[in-house]
Amino acid sequence: MAKVTLRDVAEAAGVSIATASWAVNDNRDVQITESTRRKVRRAADELGYHHNALARGLARGRSDIIGFISDGVATSPFAGQVIQGAQDEAWRNGKILLVVDTDGRKDVERRTFSFMFEHQVEGIIYSKWVHGSITPPDELGRMPSVLVNCYDECGRFPAVVPDEVQGGATATRLLLEAGHRRIAFVNDAAPSPASVGRLAGYKAALARFDVDFDPSLVLSVTADQEGGYGAAAQVLATGATGVFCHNDRTALGLYDALRESGKRMPDDISVVGFDNQEVISAHMHPALTTVGLPQYDLGVMGVRTLLRRCGADNDESEIVSERFEPVHVQCPAVPRDSVRTL
Repeated sequence: MAKVTLRDVAEAAGVSIATASWAVNDNRDVQITESTRRKVRRAADELGYHHNALARGLARGRSDIIGFISDGVATSPFAGQVIQGAQDEAWRNGKILLVVDTDGRKDVERRTFSFMFEHQVEGIIYSKWVHGSITPPDELGRMPSVLVNCYDECGRFPAVVPDEVQGGATATRLLLEAGHRRIAFVNDAAPSPASVGRLAGYKAALARFDVDFDPSLVLSVTADQEGGYGAAAQVLATGATGVFCHNDRTALGLYDALRESGKRMPDDISVVGFDNQEVISAHMHPALTTVGLPQYDLGVMGVRTLLRRCGADNDESEIVSERFEPVHVQCPAVPRDSVRTL
């Protein structure tokens, strides 16, 4: 069967090809009577005509496509939820998410921007796998853009990031509410929004429970399994009854070393992690109580923020701030079995 063309629709409706195109593509910038618009669409439906979505976007000046550029979110073991959240929210708003993972390659990133500009995406979400400060690519200034899991210190672009301070406070509070008062914090030695923010949250939670901050309870290690394993002797030396670890991998290493020292979790010492990297935390013995990164919600909020930004750019009466403050998304508690109530 031959493919139905726009010419076929125009002939069936008794209008010009241009009028058929305007009606099918819902171009409201062109004056067409509603009766003509309905007549063309009825002819298109009866003939089984399927319009070219890209052509429709070009005709309307927007494509209903949102670009999503990342450096590793799509392939990381747990952060793919960012994309899932963004995709679901885009779909709820009648948009399609076009995802490209550049693997951190600048040449791929440049080609991606060119492709997205050529196809008139409505805006771009630019995301990093690791939460931190970035220098945004110049291309982001050419259209509405939002940063996800990263931020620009100059505040030139809206940004959606995890609330590291709240997350650190929540992790510490899980131990405080269980009656622990001597709580060690095994933190990442490398300065980052996560290590700085979680330490601030740890201090804030202690203060709220009227527990004095003791710097000797804060241990700096590499934020991985080896770092946690190596911190065990120091943790035991502090006399802590509970430990908050910078991430789940650190907690996994700590578990191993504490067991080798004859300690049982949570009977002898309670442990809380961070990230909710389920391939690790849910399968530790006992299952690790932790705090989750809000990956799905980061994606959702990224799309919502971008769509508001697109609306602001199209509204000349909207006053756009010269500096954007990051939107902080809460990190949820994930209680499991590694905390004992005293």
